[in-house]
Amino acid sequence: MDATSYRSTQFGNASRVPGRHGYVAYFPEPIPRTLELPTASVMILADAEAALGRLAAVGGLLPNPDILVRPYLLREAVSSTRIEGTQATIEDVLDADAAGASPGADVEEVVNYVEAMRWAAERLDELPISSRMLREMHKRLMAGVRGRDLTPGEFRSTQNWIGPPGSTIESAPFVPPPPAELPELLSDWERFAHEEPEMPLLVQNALLHAQFDTIHPFLDGNGRLGRLMLVFFLVARERLPGPLLYLSAHLERNREAYYAALQLLREKGDALPWVDLFLTSVKSEASDAVGRAEQIVALRDRYLGVATSLGTANAIALVNLICENPVITTRAIENRLGVSRPTALRLLRRMEERGVLTEQEAGARGQRRYVAGELLGLVAMEVEGQ
Repeated sequence: MDATSYRSTQFGNASRVPGRHGYVAYFPEPIPRTLELPTASVMILADAEAALGRLAAVGGLLPNPDILVRPYLLREAVSSTRIEGTQATIEDVLDADAAGASPGADVEEVVNYVEAMRWAAERLDELPISSRMLREMHKRLMAGVRGRDLTPGEFRSTQNWIGPPGSTIESAPFVPPPPAELPELLSDWERFAHEEPEMPLLVQNALLHAQFDTIHPFLDGNGRLGRLMLVFFLVARERLPGPLLYLSAHLERNREAYYAALQLLREKGDALPWVDLFLTSVKSEASDAVGRAEQIVALRDRYLGVATSLGTANAIALVNLICENPVITTRAIENRLGVSRPTALRLLRRMEERGVLTEQEAGARGQRRYVAGELLGLVAMEVEGQ
């Protein structure tokens, strides 16, 4: 890491760690409690706030917000893990879930992302944003996947660095603070998460993410957990009724700008490119989520109309399963609805006859496999092609 590339700013400075084997690392300052925004950024902020408000309103009016939470969480998880190099698609995840099969490594990273978010959201009343919550979420994020041998759920006690494969601590473009600095930095991060500083909440969210990424408190999984916290912070501060925002989709499309903006904040102390990129992400993805929500709810209502015409409670229950996972198997229906295989097949065929489902090739275990194509298209649209 080249110390001459870094200025000493309100966000931190680069200096040599003392000792015989000293190296250059970045030493962050406590997170600034004020940040002046130019007019252009204020205008982006206003648009982002308006889009976020519309999404919160849509989520709050839903009779069953879970019909959106799982599809949206999957979009977020797939995009976030792709930034780290995985190749899993939404359909891969849904297929593995429907078949009850052991997921591959890439799919498991996506599943873990969803589990970490769900686990934390269910415990917000008893466990607010804190170092303990970070450790517990990290443990679930890393369970059984790459990096699982790098102390999941524990803050690092050794130095790490960020750079292309083959980088050393000397050649890496960025070296986070030494482990001894972490307790004080994380305490400040936690305090800031609960404060109401002299800045809008979305700007506070952007600075929280930048500081977490700069501290890089774990040996692996920092990027995924940091992006997960972007949305979780909005849920914790009651700006969203659930994790209905998938910011990683926008960040993945703008991956180079995302990394460059965070590095510019560290090197030059200029936070505005990152703040503007984050606010633009909120504006773009919240607006997309509102439109997608309206289409998903309309589809669900149509499916419920078909199910009601069949005159069985099982058909209505099947619609809820389809909304959770547009890829459905006889086994899933048997397990979730407690019906026999012939009953499950009859339900699937009747929904197929009415255009809700289409039979696909058999699954990995030879199971009958049906897909709600319109719903799957809405959930997976754009993410799969990125």
